[in-house]
Amino acid sequence: MLQDLAISHPGHWILIDEVQKAPKVLDVVHSLIESDRRKFILTGSSSRKLKRAGANLLAGRAFVYSMHPFSIMELGDRFDLAEALRWGMLPKIFSLKKHGDKKRFLDSYAQTYVREEILIEQLVRNVVPFRSFLKIAAFESGHILNYDKIRKQLGVENKTVQSYFDILEDTFIGFRLPAFDESVRKSQLKHPKFYFFDAGVQRSLTNELTNYVVEGTSNFGLLFEQLMIQECRKLNEYHELSFELSYLCTKNEAEIDLILSRGRDRFAVEFKSSERIDPDRVKALEELAKDIRGCKKIFYVSRDPKPIKIGGVYCMHWHEFFGKTLAEL
Repeated sequence: MLQDLAISHPGHWILIDEVQKAPKVLDVVHSLIESDRRKFILTGSSSRKLKRAGANLLAGRAFVYSMHPFSIMELGDRFDLAEALRWGMLPKIFSLKKHGDKKRFLDSYAQTYVREEILIEQLVRNVVPFRSFLKIAAFESGHILNYDKIRKQLGVENKTVQSYFDILEDTFIGFRLPAFDESVRKSQLKHPKFYFFDAGVQRSLTNELTNYVVEGTSNFGLLFEQLMIQECRKLNEYHELSFELSYLCTKNEAEIDLILSRGRDRFAVEFKSSERIDPDRVKALEELAKDIRGCKKIFYVSRDPKPIKIGGVYCMHWHEFFGKTLAEL
């Protein structure tokens, strides 16, 4: 059928969605690329099933792109911070006006896709602990992972917990942010942070959608930081900036939210949800960043609209950082 379609529509792009559900079709795609130079757009929501099936991954014959929920910059004037922190950035959300409809959509997405799709794809064998794990993972979003703590909560082995997080990454539900260290080996020994791909889906899994995200609370700050990290990741991929993303945590548990690394260059970024710059925090950030070899610039990104440089730290509004600064690094 695919070959007939290619023959009857020469020169046209052929789009195949959810390609992971039919891994063998990639052999036909490969053949048509080689023999007839046909052009394909292949989309999917799980790389894990393709790998497990030993599918033809078209190495050297395909460009790989990631599609995320809307980005802040993509939305422009339509972006609303409070709404984004509460409901997330999935495109469907922006076509729904009533809060009840938004909640029903996100609950349905979390139930039928995040939970059931993973189970349908047979990515996990034991259903019960994985269902419990999803809620725990949602609560842990933005925090340093403690695999042993989660293991005890679920009653499974450490390697099982780590495999669950692997599944969330392979199905694009979330991503791990590694700890920064000049030594790759040492970095791998440290615990990463984990972030869900979207605040709305995360908050649905924790059953918090009916709650407002109140400005000035710790929850507001955590969701703001997550949104900023997600935006950095989106723009890094979309604009092909080639940064490696990590976070820094010292022995005294002081943290820098994001380290952008490219070659030997490093850029330290701290995100704060406050509307006013805190000079003491800025000074503390600069002191922490002194231990980062090759650190070119330090950024303190907040909701304060007035840009200023304090010592060696560039303080700016998040819109300026994403709209201009990040792409110029």
